[in-house]
Amino acid sequence: MDPSKTLAEQLGYPADAKLLIIHADDLGVGHSKNAASISAWEQNGINSASIMVPTPWFPEIAHYASKNPEFDLGLHLTLTSEWMYYKWDGVLPSNEISTLLTDKNYFYPTVDEVVANADPAEIENEIRAQVERAYQFGLNPTHLDSHMGTLFSHPDLFEAYLRVGQEYKLPVLVPDNWIEEAMFSDIEARNEIIELAEEYPLHVQEVVMLDSTTHESDWFEKYDSEIKNLKPGLNEILLHPAYDDAEMNAMTINYHHNFGAEWRQRDFNYFTSQRVKDLLEEENIKLVTWREIKELMYPD
Repeated sequence: MDPSKTLAEQLGYPADAKLLIIHADDLGVGHSKNAASISAWEQNGINSASIMVPTPWFPEIAHYASKNPEFDLGLHLTLTSEWMYYKWDGVLPSNEISTLLTDKNYFYPTVDEVVANADPAEIENEIRAQVERAYQFGLNPTHLDSHMGTLFSHPDLFEAYLRVGQEYKLPVLVPDNWIEEAMFSDIEARNEIIELAEEYPLHVQEVVMLDSTTHESDWFEKYDSEIKNLKPGLNEILLHPAYDDAEMNAMTINYHHNFGAEWRQRDFNYFTSQRVKDLLEEENIKLVTWREIKELMYPD
């Protein structure tokens, strides 16, 4: 990448262009999730996504990806298993990642439990194994990011994340607003993460994700507002499209306002609508992909 030029200029746009990746998280977690995300991509509702390699429906989305290599797919590096009854563990054997697992041999449900219990060396081994598993299934990932932000939660984990991205020549999501706004009890750890982030050559300045603070009746209007208020530079909207069906309701039985089936269906409905396509054009938003960024960062 050329530090004398903005990312927009390097991608062929005006220096002050508003760049946006419309990105679907959690592919591989379930069939409903895969089907809705594929449909959203085929309708040009999303232009990027990332896959959870350890989850049960990973083979389905890996097969689709092998048939559709133009789909901009990265890896949603996964170290938690948050649902009440629907669980998974790691790619590596349990005896090699014992500090990452509960007494029932599943990943911990929360980020705090991972940070409190996991050996950073085992975490690095596991995320590297997830990348290797993706290649084993024929994927050619375009980037890395972190499920539930686990890898942004401690300096040792963040450093491992950056190191694995560099090793495999994959850009990684470094979300400026999330890192700056994160609530850390350890100020020294927070400052260390910020310092590590500052050294990375690519930043997503604003990552947008709706949560329970937005009422369901205001969902479309809130997304409209977020798009209208995007600033020049690289931005990403993280959505979680899935269908409000029996499978997704069973999987997310303990989640309603955040990340539940209705929540995911609303994301699908908005981003597959003509409304958002018209708004992006009106606001002169330039859609870009992680693949384009990867080609700039690692031209070989």
